[in-house]
Amino acid sequence: MLRPMPATPGSGQPRAGHLLIIGGAEDKLRQRQILARFVSLAGGADARVVVISTASSLGDEATDLYLSLFRQMGVTDVRGMRPLVRDDANDRRLVDMLADATGVFMTGGNQLRLSSVIAGTRLGRALTERHRHGAIVAGTSAGASAIASHMVAFGTSGATPKQRMTQMSAGLGLLPGVLIDQHFEQRNRIGRLLALVAQSPSLLGMGIDEDTAALVSPKGVLEVIGKSSVTILDPANLQTDAYEVKRHRPIMVSGVVLHSLPSGYRFDLRRRKLMPPLRPVSATDRELASLQAATDRTRRLIRTIAAEGADDDAPERARRRALRARRVDEEASE
Repeated sequence: MLRPMPATPGSGQPRAGHLLIIGGAEDKLRQRQILARFVSLAGGADARVVVISTASSLGDEATDLYLSLFRQMGVTDVRGMRPLVRDDANDRRLVDMLADATGVFMTGGNQLRLSSVIAGTRLGRALTERHRHGAIVAGTSAGASAIASHMVAFGTSGATPKQRMTQMSAGLGLLPGVLIDQHFEQRNRIGRLLALVAQSPSLLGMGIDEDTAALVSPKGVLEVIGKSSVTILDPANLQTDAYEVKRHRPIMVSGVVLHSLPSGYRFDLRRRKLMPPLRPVSATDRELASLQAATDRTRRLIRTIAAEGADDDAPERARRRALRARRVDEEASE
């Protein structure tokens, strides 16, 4: 049985969790910015994390990698599962592993394998319920694509949208109204995402670069974190001839609004509107110089405080030195 998480104050309703949609190849060795955000939202040291590695062809290696990473980051309660057939995903023992999870992480690999094994099973329903009751659900690469209600199953790369260059299927349904593609800039996938939104203009297209993530709040506000960018394609005012183009020929796509959002920018997925960034994304030379000066002052203050702690006479000696220096200056100016 699922354990409830805190309700939204005053509502009596469960509070949904965040979604962390990672474009693949996230930093695992240095700052681990994206993984650290996942751990923080899952509860930090008190997190209970489940890793699902169904999409991966690496077997238990993929599971063990993320188990090791999350333990290194301070999570003591971390478990792994790898259902390979739908009977596995209907096994009550695996479903029970999600009962008290505060975070679920889905690895990369083959998104069609992931959705074919889990979608519509007891495990798939438990995952949806766990997210609805507050758990953060993250997916990287294939795991990212499967989060949405509609999913890029497979396809070819290229900048030009063409008929039949990609195949769409149903995902796990955690993020409705959005179609997600990953490794976006690195594998030149804008053509296939344009083709898909041209054929399904009710959907927003979302392309996520490597070592970059879209963090989606329960209110549908997306925040970009990581090294590169998230691309949003809004086909609300689309014009296209996709309905009549045959075979693998190029299709005409016009009127799609493209948003390329680096780290720090936000986008309201429900209203399809760019929002102000949470913090300044760039700074002028003057701002940078001011910041550096403030940093230098802070460092000097830290050294002064440290000196005070080491020697109670230090402030008085510093005052006497300043007084002597001022007298020398006065004498030199006479």
